[in-house]
Amino acid sequence: MSNKRAMAQLLKHLSSIGVTHVPKVELAKRRVSAARGPSAPAAVDSSVTPEQPSGVPGTSRRPTKPAPVTAAIKPMRRVPGMLDAEDLHPSSVRVPELLPEVVRVRERAYQTREAKEEALCGLKSVVAGCQRCPELSSRRTQTVFGVGNANARIMIIGEAPGQDEDEQGEPFVGEAGQLLNKIISASQLRREDLYICNILRCRPPGNRNPLPQEAANCREFLDAQIHVVQPEFIICLGAVAAQNLLGVETPISKMRGQFFSYGSSRVLCTYHPSYLLRNPNAKKQVWEDMKFFMKELGVELQ
Repeated sequence: MSNKRAMAQLLKHLSSIGVTHVPKVELAKRRVSAARGPSAPAAVDSSVTPEQPSGVPGTSRRPTKPAPVTAAIKPMRRVPGMLDAEDLHPSSVRVPELLPEVVRVRERAYQTREAKEEALCGLKSVVAGCQRCPELSSRRTQTVFGVGNANARIMIIGEAPGQDEDEQGEPFVGEAGQLLNKIISASQLRREDLYICNILRCRPPGNRNPLPQEAANCREFLDAQIHVVQPEFIICLGAVAAQNLLGVETPISKMRGQFFSYGSSRVLCTYHPSYLLRNPNAKKQVWEDMKFFMKELGVELQ
């Protein structure tokens, strides 16, 4: 039987069972292979995306064509300033859908202290009922939202509540908080003039660092607090706060002594008071950071 006749019969058979065409990629690869001979490697077709695993161990993988442009995935609804999953942790973190109550807060502008206090009070109520992190919500005594002057020029952000904070519902009230109070006082500031909060609003078990997914779950609350207070300056205490706020992986030691931008706020990063309790020699570096910061405010510290 001639090749042409055999091909005609094959095409007739394929048509009878519903096959209307032969995959172009496979034919192209066969033609190249035939032209080069059995020992020549097959050419790579530029129209084919890299091979994807079949998902079943031991099975072969097949090249696939790119998805049509019209099949684009609809992005999650976001508010400007919010980090998405790719910003925080590209491999595993998913930013949850924004809560309507938080979206409404982010859509308004706040000009008076009274309006800001009302908005923060509403956010605090939303946070109190949050169950996004099962491990944290099941263990907490209460959420730790934030405290201070709703019209503060300076916001301080730590990493997460500890045991004392979990019991009292206020950030930085334990041993690290007492050291922070001394730093604030020595810098000629008053705690009641500042606004203080954390990356998380629930205590992680064993005071471990927040997980990336936990930080992502809590992020809309932090961004809403920043939006309401509108601080001119933000002081990030520790790597967890600095890296999560700014979406970077830079070590805290390399972020000190300079200002970063986040929205309309200028951000200074320094060591966390709990780190100073374990490493007293680092107190000198934090003091240098505070002198640098206060000089920007027109105050010379000795």
